[in-house]
Amino acid sequence: MTDTTHSGELATDESRRTSVTKRGGGLAGTRGRTTIADGVVEKIAGLAARDVDGVHAMGSGLSRTFGAVRDRVPGTGGGKSSVTRGVKAEVGEVQTALDLEIVVDYGVSIADVAGDVRENVIAAVERMTGLEVVEVNIAVSDVKLPEDEEEEPEPRLQ
Repeated sequence: MTDTTHSGELATDESRRTSVTKRGGGLAGTRGRTTIADGVVEKIAGLAARDVDGVHAMGSGLSRTFGAVRDRVPGTGGGKSSVTRGVKAEVGEVQTALDLEIVVDYGVSIADVAGDVRENVIAAVERMTGLEVVEVNIAVSDVKLPEDEEEEPEPRLQ
């Protein structure tokens, strides 16, 4: 008798769940639209690319120099731009394409680093956004030599 009553309670619970789904007009995931800004994808890709061994920096020498100056000026957003430096994303409704500009460390295999960057960026962007990454174009703009000094402008005031 306990089993029969328990089954009746389950049937009642099941009908309640069904009525809630019917009343709402479908699953919650189908109600509304989610849009993802280009800058969000650029940040994810930039961080994922920097995580790869052999990537020294992102962006061209000129953009890194301007970024270093901009980071020192109060009120300009600080390090916000450094995350997306060297990354350009085009985001559609279900797909995205990325262009990355990287600087590699001297002595590493550029082909291997580019492949690792591509894999890491695709995995991170697809996992976090649900967008299909259709292409990741990588331009290697420089090689960081061991004896090169960091390219930071000297401060004007001391």
